[in-house]
Order: sequence, then structure tokens, then C-alpha cells
Amino acid sequence: MPGLFDPILNWRLLPGSHAFPGPDGGTCINEAAVVAAGLPYRAIRSSADCPPCFSGPLATYALGLNDAMPDAERPRLMTFVLRLARSADAPAIEEARTSHLVLEGVRRLLPPVLERAGLAQHAAACRAASNLGRAATVARHAAWSAGSLAEAAGRQGTWVRGARAAAASRAALFAAEIDPRTAADAAEAAALFWPGAWAEAVAILDEALTIGRQAPALAPDEAGMRMEAAKAGRRERVPAG
Repeated sequence: MPGLFDPILNWRLLPGSHAFPGPDGGTCINEAAVVAAGLPYRAIRSSADCPPCFSGPLATYALGLNDAMPDAERPRLMTFVLRLARSADAPAIEEARTSHLVLEGVRRLLPPVLERAGLAQHAAACRAASNLGRAATVARHAAWSAGSLAEAAGRQGTWVRGARAAAASRAALFAAEIDPRTAADAAEAAALFWPGAWAEAVAILDEALTIGRQAPALAPDEAGMRMEAAKAGRRERVPAG
């Protein structure tokens, strides 16, 4: 992410909520977005703690990814620091965003992990899901089949196969829920045996952000100055030594 985002790339994203950004940044994605937008800082433990101008489904999914991603993957979220504040929209738009996060999770996050568990037929059904109801149904069926495989593998002592099936079952159970938080949980479960899940989940979030109202343009250099000011303010509050 060189070039355009250079002014904000020295901000460090961390899992969990934080009372105030540390000298190296040290916040979750939504807290960083609060600072970048020039809004009063707040610790965010769930999307309910976000300012009302944040889209609930988008903030929830982003926070779920932020808390679950390994440190090496979390910088993928930095491009969203400029896009979350003032993204809130009408209920119908927020429902459409949730639908996108869930449906695309079933279509794109589940198939690779199901195939790794030996469930190619279920993977194909997930890819072909044409609507949210169908997606939830095929994900539940996949969860049941993967759970049965995991149980059988445990009895047979084939532990790697069992672990893959268990991860697939867990991912499918999460993906079957019509909820942006469990959609992010599905990405975490899928990533256990498919590292590409993180990049795909970030792409799904990017697409959901194009639905409905777009956050007003925020120049990266202006956001960077606000973030640097927040870090400087933290240093002034904490005595040396």
C-alpha cells in the first residue's frame, strides 16, 4: 500500500480496544478511523461503541477481522481507515451490506476450506448460492457434513483430516448466520487451513463499502496529520520514565 496511503501507514493496528492511542498508534481499525476523521476519540469494544455516523454492519465486520487477523495480515485493513466514518446509511442499505457480507462469505470463503476437507460437492453448492436464503441453507448442510467427517476422523485417529473438517464445520456454522460479526468469524475459521481467506474477506468488505452512501473524501495527508497529533497528545500525557 505505498504512495497514496503513506501518511497513515505509520499507525499500528492492534486487536482489542484501547483507552487512547499509544505512541506508535496502537488502536483497532475503528478507533483509527475515529482519529482520522477528527472525531472525539473513544475506545471501541464493539460496533455499538462506534459513533452513529459509522455503518453498523461495516464497522462490525471490520472489527471482527481486526481482532482475528494475525499481525502480519492486519495492515490490509489500513485502506479502510479513511472510509468508515460517515458511512452510515438507511436501514435498507445496511441490510444490503449485511447480505453482501454474508452471501459472499458463503460463496467465496467456504468453498476452499470445504474442498480441503474433502467436501467438493458442498463447496460447489456454496459457490452456486444465488441468494441469502439459499446460502444459509447450503452453509448449514455443509456444517453438518463437515461435523460428521470430523467426528469420524477423530474415531479413526486421522487428526489432520479431522482438524480440517472441524475448521470447515466451524466456518460453515458461522457463515450460515445472517450477521456481519459471524461472517467475520467465518473468515477466521476458514483461515486456519486457507491463508487466502484474509485477502478474500478484505475484498468482500471493500465491495460492501461501495453499497449505498460513501464516506466523504478524506485526504490521506490530512488524516495522517490528525493521527500524528493523536500520538503526540498521548506522549504529552504520559510522563517519561
